[in-house]
Amino acid sequence: MADVVRRVEYQYVVVPDRPGEGLRVLEALQRAGVNLLAYLGFPVEGGRAQLDLVPENPEALRRLAAQEGWQLSAPKRAFLIQGDDRVGAAADHIRKLSEAGLNITAAAAATAGAGRYGMVLWVKPEDYGRAAQLLGA
Repeated sequence: MADVVRRVEYQYVVVPDRPGEGLRVLEALQRAGVNLLAYLGFPVEGGRAQLDLVPENPEALRRLAAQEGWQLSAPKRAFLIQGDDRVGAAADHIRKLSEAGLNITAAAAATAGAGRYGMVLWVKPEDYGRAAQLLGA
């Protein structure tokens, strides 16, 4: 089966970098029924952590953020790639962008079990349309 490449919107929230902060956000999402397609958390300057939230329904995320008092970033775009796991799965997509001279600003990939994998891939905003064409999104 061919990989599926989707255009996705995400936003991030910055929280204190201490135990339980990510869980607090994830539990609020769970209670509100906001499904995430991807979630990435990592430390940033000043004892804080950035949580990238890639929701199935961006409007539902924004409504919840308003209720919870979260300061979400402006909406941003990325690609979600899902498919059958195989040797070189991530390289196949990254090669398309590289050969076209497009730089990848970030990528995260993992096996999903049961022979599947997923990857979130980011490019500069000005390269998004061209990357979408190259990736077939």
